[in-house]
Amino acid sequence: MRANAPLHVHVSTLFMVLILVVGSLLGFVGYRMADRLISSVSADLAQRISRETSAELRLLTEPAHTALQLLQFDPLASLTQFEQRMARLPLIKATLDHTPASASIFFGYPTGDYFFVRRLHDAQEREQFQAPAGAHYMVRSIERQGATPRGRQLYLNSQMQVLSALSVPDYARGYDPRNRSWYRQALRNSEVHVTDPYLFYTDRQVGITLSRQSRHASGTVIGLDIQLRTLGAGMARQKLTPHSQLVLVNAQGEVFAHENSFIVPRGGSHDRPALTHLARFGVPVLTELSKHLQLSQVPATGSLQQVVSLPDGSWQVTLNSLPMLGSTPLLLINAVPRHELLATVYQEGRVAIIAALLIILGAIVLAWRFARGISRPLSGLVKEAESIRHFDFGQTVPLRSYVLEVNTLARTVGEMKRTIRQFLEISSAISGEKHFDRLLPRLLGETVSAVNAAAGVLYLREDGGLKPACAQGIDGQAIDAAALQRLHRLALPHPRDPAATTPTGQDVPLLGLALSQGRVLSGPLQPVDMLTLGLSELGEQPWPPHAMAVPLLNRQRDLVGAMLILSETPSEKDRASFLGALSGTAAVALEAQSLISEQKVLFDALIQLIANAIDTKSAYTGGHCARVPELTRMLAEAACEARESPYASFHLNDEGWETLRMAAWLHDCGKITTPEYVVDKATKLETLYNRIHEVRMRFEVLKRDAELHCLQGILEGGDEAACRQNLARTLTELDEDFAFVARCNLGSEAMAPEDQQRLLEVAQRTWQRTLDDRLGLSPLELQRHPQDVALPLPVTESVLADKPQHRMERPVHDLMPKDDRWGFRMAEPKLLYNQGELYNLRVSYGTLTEEERFKINQHIVQTEVMLRQLPFPPHLTHVPEIAAGHHEKMDGTGYPKGLHHEQLRPETRMLAIADIFEALTASDRPYKKPKKLSEAIEILNRMSQRGHIDPALFALFLSSGVYRVYAERFLDPSQIDDVPVTTYLAATDGTRLAQRADPAAARTLASSSA
Repeated sequence: MRANAPLHVHVSTLFMVLILVVGSLLGFVGYRMADRLISSVSADLAQRISRETSAELRLLTEPAHTALQLLQFDPLASLTQFEQRMARLPLIKATLDHTPASASIFFGYPTGDYFFVRRLHDAQEREQFQAPAGAHYMVRSIERQGATPRGRQLYLNSQMQVLSALSVPDYARGYDPRNRSWYRQALRNSEVHVTDPYLFYTDRQVGITLSRQSRHASGTVIGLDIQLRTLGAGMARQKLTPHSQLVLVNAQGEVFAHENSFIVPRGGSHDRPALTHLARFGVPVLTELSKHLQLSQVPATGSLQQVVSLPDGSWQVTLNSLPMLGSTPLLLINAVPRHELLATVYQEGRVAIIAALLIILGAIVLAWRFARGISRPLSGLVKEAESIRHFDFGQTVPLRSYVLEVNTLARTVGEMKRTIRQFLEISSAISGEKHFDRLLPRLLGETVSAVNAAAGVLYLREDGGLKPACAQGIDGQAIDAAALQRLHRLALPHPRDPAATTPTGQDVPLLGLALSQGRVLSGPLQPVDMLTLGLSELGEQPWPPHAMAVPLLNRQRDLVGAMLILSETPSEKDRASFLGALSGTAAVALEAQSLISEQKVLFDALIQLIANAIDTKSAYTGGHCARVPELTRMLAEAACEARESPYASFHLNDEGWETLRMAAWLHDCGKITTPEYVVDKATKLETLYNRIHEVRMRFEVLKRDAELHCLQGILEGGDEAACRQNLARTLTELDEDFAFVARCNLGSEAMAPEDQQRLLEVAQRTWQRTLDDRLGLSPLELQRHPQDVALPLPVTESVLADKPQHRMERPVHDLMPKDDRWGFRMAEPKLLYNQGELYNLRVSYGTLTEEERFKINQHIVQTEVMLRQLPFPPHLTHVPEIAAGHHEKMDGTGYPKGLHHEQLRPETRMLAIADIFEALTASDRPYKKPKKLSEAIEILNRMSQRGHIDPALFALFLSSGVYRVYAERFLDPSQIDDVPVTTYLAATDGTRLAQRADPAAARTLASSSA
């Protein structure tokens, strides 16, 4: 028999992980160290290159400096004749021959004379200066003794014999040495002046010029040009890698030397040649370096390292400061590709990695062969765990292992799978039931089945006691409601004193004892249980002899209910434990479903409360928010029952009905922000009160003024009969004018243009105001008042006027946002309100001005904004869309977004028809009489023909008889008359056929139904 071994013997796999981790860390650390070492070596090499370049610069300039020191004493500086100067050529030739870097020597005289000698090194230079074959030197001379300067150009052989002589008058006229920088700078001090590297005017080569004053003749400057092209060859010899880049730049970033001297570009113009900047040099790494680095950041006596990233790889760049040539600091830039710099590291790293992998592979093979014999059972357990993770609780595969712990774990996993399977089956059944009334019998039935019981009773806490909610008999069928009522209601257990002993015995019901102790108890079913619970009153059926009492406690350990499970066999401990675990889940499920149900009821009550508050806010629209949901529901039911119309495929599930009901109740919730006096405006001059009384008082004043004028005329000796006749005519005119104004104020009919003109004529009447109209005004009213100072009283005013204080500017918070994320498209009036008397009285139809109508229409904007801010659950996300879309029209002319029919959900179209029909037939509107049934249907028919409402839905509204059912419930009998339904259906048939053929409309219906 094989002996079992502990699991800790087989931890050899840990060593494999350690080997991999240690090997990886060593390789990484080695790579980093090599990287840093090579980077450091690269910096040292760059420093060496910098020193060698500095030395080469000194080798170029020091001989020339010495030659210049000697030439300052030569009498050539004082000679004035060309022939005399030519006689000194051997000395100049010897000087050029002993300074290889020197290209030319020249003299600038204070008279403007110029004597220039250049060495021609090769055929290329002879071709450049158009010299004859055999020419080794070129002389240029300018003499200014006469009125016209004379220019000469001579070519000489190696023996200083003239091969050719040319006259160059243009050169003499265009060149004056006294204007050159080397001449002026040399005159400022007695030392040698060195220019910054630049492009020579004569041959476009990079070089420098050394100049100083002659000691032999005052005002004469001796100059010497040094070419720097030999620097490129020296830099090329010092390259670290094949693709390295070595350049010399000045402080302005201009390149004057490169390891490949042939690619140094020249810039500037023909007359003013210039060096090329680093950014335009044409080398990508140097271009990128110029973008991210200021050359002034490089220390004056040190170096600076940078890593430049390019698409083809990274470059290690080192910048070193060099001694100055002239007044400008010089920088040596050494750019090396990192892949070339680290090539050796990469090669050695690959070898080290291969060796490490071979070692690791050998260790893994040994560990694997050692552990394989004991890993098979663990693999089986992994599969069992995977099946549990994937909620596969089928049969458990038997496992045997040498490891004791593995065998124990295998048995435990098998038991765990069986228990979890039963628990999840019940939990799934409970959680899958959304209706609380159906949840209770299902919870009881699943529990009875899980523990192999025969019957059971479920109690719920209600009104301070436990009420039987459902019961299952021994036949597996639910006990009907009439029999359930015969079961006894149980009292809740009293809080128990911890020091008191728990009563036991046959006189204590098992369920009462379990409730007192708050835990699952099992035992035989006693007569006291039968009497206490009322089981004996359900007939003579034999009840199982054994029971399990299960208290249902929520998270706070509060009692929410209880179960009594009856079985034929005594309960084992594992069944009681299982019921104890299940009771918590069942209690939480019951509590959650109860809370959800109560929250839905509470939310519906709050919605209706808001709707009722809106209706109550206006005495003239009471019941609108309650009637519209009812009519919408009727129309939706007709659509769900339709079999032939375009709505034949339309249906709503429970969540759809909840969405529709909520949207219908909230469709006017934005009216809570609309002022009452605007909604209830019954006359044109009404605001918070009817301002016709002010107008009436002005006419009364005019009538009193007319009477006073009449009496004053009589007192002054006028004809009394004529005065009284004029008075009677004036009073009659005033009465007629006021009666006309009062009739216009009603707004019950459309105003003709001649009536509007007459209003303007009436407004020409004036009256005298003798009191300051700013007294007693609030600060807000004073802000709208245009007068900063009081006008002299009395003031003549019109009886009807549009005053500046009548215009109320729209506040910033009331403006439609420019970046409207809601998609509102409504023309916004400039003013918030215009209370001008003439402006209001001249409204063509109704009582509302443009501003007031916008304010009322704006309630739908507020509806969507308010509802979009509510955190609706996923199944109610369409509530804002449906509620806020009932003023849209099928042809896209509605508001607030101007949506077309294919953008409107069917529920929105239903709500639109319900809202319009209720508004037409409502008898509580101040500005109109309620329409009769036939009149309202006729208006809806016209709206259908004009594309304002859905023709198919309007036809369904008629054919289903919804309009008639609603009228009989909510309309006054005097409003109900005959409606020619057949005529309207025939008129809308063409529109319905067109909509059936509209793919967009069909897709909208299909998606809404789904």
